[in-house]
Amino acid sequence: MNLSTPPAVVTAGASLLADALRAQAVDVSEVLWQPPAGDPAALAAVMGDPRRVPANARALTAMLAAEAHLVDVVPAAEALGLGPGEFLHAGPPVEWDRASGPMRGALVGAMLFEGLAATPEDAERRLAAGDGVSWAPCHSRGAVGPMAGLITPSMWVFCLRDPSTGHESWCSLNEGLGKVLRYGAYGPEVIERLHWMTAVLGPMLQHAVRAGDPVDVKAIVAQMIQMGDEGHNRNRAGTLMFLREVLPAMIDSDFAQADVAAAVRFVSGNDHFFLNLVMPACKLQARAAAEIPGSTVVTVMARNGTDFGIQTAGTGDTWFTAPANTPEGLFLGSYGPDDANPDIGDSAITETAGIGGLAMATAPAIVRFVGGSVPDALATTQRMYDITVGENPAYGIPILEFRGTPTGIDVTAVVRSGVLPQINTGMAGRVAGTGQVGAGLVTPPMPCFTQALEALAARSAR
Repeated sequence: MNLSTPPAVVTAGASLLADALRAQAVDVSEVLWQPPAGDPAALAAVMGDPRRVPANARALTAMLAAEAHLVDVVPAAEALGLGPGEFLHAGPPVEWDRASGPMRGALVGAMLFEGLAATPEDAERRLAAGDGVSWAPCHSRGAVGPMAGLITPSMWVFCLRDPSTGHESWCSLNEGLGKVLRYGAYGPEVIERLHWMTAVLGPMLQHAVRAGDPVDVKAIVAQMIQMGDEGHNRNRAGTLMFLREVLPAMIDSDFAQADVAAAVRFVSGNDHFFLNLVMPACKLQARAAAEIPGSTVVTVMARNGTDFGIQTAGTGDTWFTAPANTPEGLFLGSYGPDDANPDIGDSAITETAGIGGLAMATAPAIVRFVGGSVPDALATTQRMYDITVGENPAYGIPILEFRGTPTGIDVTAVVRSGVLPQINTGMAGRVAGTGQVGAGLVTPPMPCFTQALEALAARSAR
């Protein structure tokens, strides 16, 4: 056959054919493709489940309808019913023997802060023996915690409520950067700061929140997305907008002016302060989609520094876990890759809700901070649309003509495409007591999704 124009060839899969054609001076475009992960029979069962499409549409609708109002700031003992020696932590369940360095460090710090141990050695002994102390995932109580995510009875927490469902979610107050409990540090300066937050910052924020109407956190998130924050590793605009909401009541309070000044310096000097409000807002959004039979939408992604775990709308609170990957990115000071612990924290709830790494396109200012480029950021968000069931019009991305953020990660789309959700994250030191060593990018392990797929297949309606 004679061709009147040069052929245009598209190939998929192995590059053998493409290489052979290029050797003959043929212009070839290769399409990346790989077989679906996991059990093909399980994938077929889930894809053929007649409930899947309407159930996912219902899950998306519920996620988009969720609201998030900051209604109070209270001690965790009051909000979550935590008793003495009862702690919450990030990620799926983990025992002391399998706990990572930063998780162990945070648990040690929690013991010192609560006065349950006199020294780190005493704390470790009691934690190993389970002597008067127990811990469970934050998600098991509807709460979320960044990095190690420790919530203890004396810590003060933000209380957010979704008026459309009545659901509530909670998160601790952000401690700042560097050597902090959530990164596994427990030195005297860490414990002293936690006591100041309990004695001054928490009560002052409680007064400010109770003095006015509930703070519409979802509205602030919508604005920060358009101001260059992606809500996970960058919360600068969100923090300043939140401070604007509470500052008048703080100034008008009966607290000492020195305390007010210290609180304002602390909040305004910590660009991540608003992360601890974004996370429970995202938890409320994801929780609205929970317990929908037949839905393959992911409702939780969380890590404890040892395991990565996910939950889906169609499988309730069952965890699907696999060893956590280690983030790649940039390091602080003299730290390097050998110092980094595997992925840790409940903050991937931001990606679960469709912001954070999924909204990278809106935050070009942070791409160098996490080791990427602006084209990488745009491509990442574009790629995330391929594994989500819809978009969130409330969170428009300016550089994408205000297209909504990709929302509702679909287990079947992840397994079929091999594309994993992109997560922006900080990096904790591998050794207990180190603190933060860097920030970067990471993805969940694929076995979490193939395990979830098999569980969904076992519950399919075919």
